[in-house]
Amino acid sequence: MVGDLARAAIVRDRRITGLSAEVISDLVAEVGPLWHARHQARLVSRPRRRAVGAGAKHRMVFVDRLLATLVHLRHGTTHDVLACWFGVDRSTITPVISEVRPLLAERGCTVSPGVRLKTLAEVVDDLGATGKTGTADGTETRVRRPVVDRRNRNRFISGKSKQNAVKAMVLTDQADRVLFCSPTTPGRCADITHARRLAIARLLADGPPVEILADAGYQELRAQTGGRVATLPHRKVKKNAPTDTRRSTNTGGRRAPRAGSRSSTASRT
Repeated sequence: MVGDLARAAIVRDRRITGLSAEVISDLVAEVGPLWHARHQARLVSRPRRRAVGAGAKHRMVFVDRLLATLVHLRHGTTHDVLACWFGVDRSTITPVISEVRPLLAERGCTVSPGVRLKTLAEVVDDLGATGKTGTADGTETRVRRPVVDRRNRNRFISGKSKQNAVKAMVLTDQADRVLFCSPTTPGRCADITHARRLAIARLLADGPPVEILADAGYQELRAQTGGRVATLPHRKVKKNAPTDTRRSTNTGGRRAPRAGSRSSTASRT
């Protein structure tokens, strides 16, 4: 569990929980007795061989349970990170949040309801309904080398990073909020190939009008979706580019030898 100094720092800094120290103290005074009452009711309701209060004691006091839940609701922090922060196991954080969150919801302290997008089709429909512009890009995550007897382990070697990795396609909105993250695939896969497997071209072509920004790896999607995917154009070589004065015209593109060098002396002899 966190120490007194760390707990005081969390309560004092409003950026962590989104609430002032006075509001947190009010929540502890109001929600704390409710949590203790429900916890005792659960202990008494089930058959027991030992008296209530025997056995292992809680490592997290109610204040820490409340702070962990508030941080999770404020920033969407994973249970693993909260477990490391509060010095407990992940199996402790999960029931803590599931117990305290309903109590906060009864008091009105909860996440505001909104649209929950679960599939790529729902993301495309939401972007079309709101008129927002999305951004699609592939991301790689380095993984450990597969075991020796695993088949086709070369599929995990990325051609970009030359390392064992898995790849996913991430779709964000204009505010850089993640709307969709695809299931991972072995790293030896092009971005356009992964996009084809997700059928994003069909969703954009048959769905509502929406604009998706992407890099040059998604060039084919521009034609397949009727221009709904805007990609960076390929770099074109200028026809009348200035020639390099340091290169000779009769050396086949090689740099002309400098005066006094061995190659120039050998050519004169």
